[in-house]
Amino acid sequence: MTKAEIVAEIANKTNIEKLAVQQTVEAFMDAIKDAMAHGENVYLRGFGSFIVKKRAEKTGRNISKNTTIIIPAHNIPSFKPAKVFVNEVKNKVKK
Repeated sequence: MTKAEIVAEIANKTNIEKLAVQQTVEAFMDAIKDAMAHGENVYLRGFGSFIVKKRAEKTGRNISKNTTIIIPAHNIPSFKPAKVFVNEVKNKVKK
């Protein structure tokens, strides 16, 4: 499902104009990105958590040049679905 399909689905269910829904969805995604860029986690009860994970510094290999490189410590975004969400997906996919 694409962002456009999500906007269309919300617009159909709520009878709100697509443009207003699109702006709301964009603002929602921007709020999550901004919070995570500042190191904050975002918790949506019943849906899941957008978490900033810290990766430690590690040694890697550049296979093409056969050299060792140092990969610095960095943060990555991650999503952990809520148990309710996981159970609903499991039950819907089985049928």
